[in-house]
Amino acid sequence: MAFHRRRHSYYNRLRSLLPLVSAVSGFLLILFAILSFLAPSPSDSGNMYDNRLSHVADDDEAGAESAAGDSLPVFRVPERGGALDRDIWSSRNSKFFYGCSNASHGFRNADSVTKPDRYLLIATSGGLNQQRTGITDAVVAARILNATLVVPKLDQKSFWKDSSNFSEIFDIDWFISSLKNDVKIIKELPRKGGKTWTPHSMRVARKCSERCYETRVLPALLKRHAIQLGKFDYRLANRLDTQLQKLRCRANYHGLRFTKAIRNMGEVLVNRMRTKSKHYITLHLRFEPDMLAFSGCYYGGGDREDKDLSAIRKRWKTLHSKNPEKERRHGKCPLTPHEVGLMLRALGYGSDVHIYVASGEVYRGEETLAPLKALFPNFYTKETLASHEELQPFSSFSSRMAALDFIVCDESDVFVTNNNGNMAKILAGRRRYFGHKPTIRPNAKKLYRLFLNQNNMTWEAFASRVRTYQKGFMGEPKEVRPGRGEFHENPHTCICGDTETKTRKESPPRKLGKGYNNATFEGGDFENQNLDTDPDPLDPDTEDDQDVVDDIGVFNNTSMDYDGFNSEDHEFEDLLSD
Repeated sequence: MAFHRRRHSYYNRLRSLLPLVSAVSGFLLILFAILSFLAPSPSDSGNMYDNRLSHVADDDEAGAESAAGDSLPVFRVPERGGALDRDIWSSRNSKFFYGCSNASHGFRNADSVTKPDRYLLIATSGGLNQQRTGITDAVVAARILNATLVVPKLDQKSFWKDSSNFSEIFDIDWFISSLKNDVKIIKELPRKGGKTWTPHSMRVARKCSERCYETRVLPALLKRHAIQLGKFDYRLANRLDTQLQKLRCRANYHGLRFTKAIRNMGEVLVNRMRTKSKHYITLHLRFEPDMLAFSGCYYGGGDREDKDLSAIRKRWKTLHSKNPEKERRHGKCPLTPHEVGLMLRALGYGSDVHIYVASGEVYRGEETLAPLKALFPNFYTKETLASHEELQPFSSFSSRMAALDFIVCDESDVFVTNNNGNMAKILAGRRRYFGHKPTIRPNAKKLYRLFLNQNNMTWEAFASRVRTYQKGFMGEPKEVRPGRGEFHENPHTCICGDTETKTRKESPPRKLGKGYNNATFEGGDFENQNLDTDPDPLDPDTEDDQDVVDDIGVFNNTSMDYDGFNSEDHEFEDLLSD
């Protein structure tokens, strides 16, 4: 009995403590919830708005970081690029390769193959860079059809409503005369019986091959004698007969040149960059609100970013929601301007390097650009290099302003692209053709995790990994397999190897000079390829929305500049119906 009384008494005391235990537990849970709410999200630790400027080192910061303790490695960004075993501005390997697009002896003259009653017209689609691909491919399509090409119509109905016609962007007489041996080109469709001739309109499938044109387009051309192909972008297959591929290169790299007014203003901008420094980098930033909205990526801007970009996404009715973390993990998100700056510093470019930025309105403006400018204070745009009066003839036309950016980027010693859109592809191919000048594309898939963990390693370890990850992404000869990607990006058929010169490797590097062919890039650490890590972007030939993602950006109402040469490209709803 005594035992049962003692146990009963013990249970009574235990029951009396339960309310107290419950109250304490509830209080701890509430406290934990409050602390969790107030604590910063781990995903925000690497966003573009945190104060990473503290990583730009000077002696005072170095002392402060050392005093903070030795629990974590010190991530301290140096001002200098560091001593590397390569020349960051040139490459010995480029001397072994050159552009070769001359027609073979068996390629018949246009006069002998062009039929008198066949006329091909095209209506280009998008902005200037996408239209450039259409114009180039139209030359080849006309040759396949043995037709006379009428000078293409530029897209004047896109979102930016640039009213420029062909002759206001390109040198029309040069275009006609330089290609006269390959394709007969005329400025206007001739009158028929003294009356205006209305061509038959039709569309052609994307990636249309020679056989496709012969079976789908030629019958209509034989019946109607004049046809117009609408929305003519990416309407020609990547793989064609070698002679047709070389014609593609002749049209793109030799037949298309800007008007004298655009070339002269572009040369002024290039010369002003050259007077500031012997070498300069151009950066196609691609960090406009529209680009970020379409990408579905998240950069840690909280409710404000979500509200801003969600409003823009409503423009595209067919745009599917995306997992931001998955997109970034797969390398499909543009790097922040700060991340681009860190990558460049790791690749050896110090704070004294001069950078020209081709971009539209950067999301959140100076707030976003501040970390990049802290790393590279010699920061320029065409608006800072030229006066309002000098730019006035171009500033009301987005494509003409974009053409100026294109020239400065094309002439630069190093070109950096932050997204593999149309401008990046066209310039990458052009720079390969004219001497393999360095063209850096971030290996975003690999760099993603590196940026997440940068504060857990030393700068030396970070920089070493960046250089490793960027192998195969530096614009070196043969770093891209033949046939991989768009032909405009990798014109492998039009690049030949100089085996004679290759045997004289002891020859000194060429002296850097002005022009497209002189700036080269040292191979060194970048001979090994990283091709398997190359993120595969959406194929513009299979994805309707790729028309937008290649050229999306935001319109700058002040300068009508839109992210370089390919960012003024699309009327959103129109393109999605393609």
